[in-house]
Amino acid sequence: MTTDNRDPSLNLARLSINQETVRQLSIPELADGVTGLGVTGIGLWRAQTQEYGVEAAAKLVRDAGLTVTSLCRGGFFTASDPAERAAALADNRTAIDEAATLGTDTLVLVSGGLPAGDRDIAAARERVADAIAELAPYAGERGVRLAIEPLHPMYASDRCVVSTIGQALDIAERFPAEQVGVVVDTYHIWWDDTVAAGIARAGAGGRIASFQLADWITPLPEGVLLGRGQLGDGCIDLRGFREQVDATGFSGAIEVEIFNPSLWARDGAEVLAEIAGRYRRHVL
Repeated sequence: MTTDNRDPSLNLARLSINQETVRQLSIPELADGVTGLGVTGIGLWRAQTQEYGVEAAAKLVRDAGLTVTSLCRGGFFTASDPAERAAALADNRTAIDEAATLGTDTLVLVSGGLPAGDRDIAAARERVADAIAELAPYAGERGVRLAIEPLHPMYASDRCVVSTIGQALDIAERFPAEQVGVVVDTYHIWWDDTVAAGIARAGAGGRIASFQLADWITPLPEGVLLGRGQLGDGCIDLRGFREQVDATGFSGAIEVEIFNPSLWARDGAEVLAEIAGRYRRHVL
């Protein structure tokens, strides 16, 4: 018997909701809200988790029967100054330890942009690879995989010199797949005409560490970092991306990560319920 994946009666077993999507909720409120919907996964961010207490957050999540599907973020590896580089590596080792404590096997990496006055983006990407070479064995020993997230090219100058899945894989494939993978985030890669081949390549190599969803809406707001759209509000074929990722054999969590002040201004429980409905309508 076949099942219609768009049937709204289907459960939300693969859905994970990233903490930043409903940042108005505390970690306990997020845990209560998602469990009430039947969602079993959450993505956490370091600053909020540190404020609550990493060990306390780990216990709360375990007691609620939840899985932390990712911790965000590590990275920012592109500094050329030796002291800045050493500080970034030390901070990333701490992030790896926090991920292990929280029980997640995925630490999302935002690679970093060009240092002030630097115009050599290829060299900056090599510094990302060099940093990962130092960190990957440390992460692997702790059961954590480093997940390189390509960001939309509009972030290349100040936030992330890795803009495509292909560029992320060119770095990740230098290391064992269990140590380094990539993030497939619809918001950042939907525009790329090579994305289907990139997803297939990532899946064939067992490199898909995280699959994240947000929609692309226009016009983008001032300060494009906070311009991600609610599922179904934009132009991305979210179901098509899910089908492509599933076709590779990936069966992990599907994490909704939306940065949008209009969502943060609303009642958090209402936003959670809306996400579940949109996920059923536009993703399954």
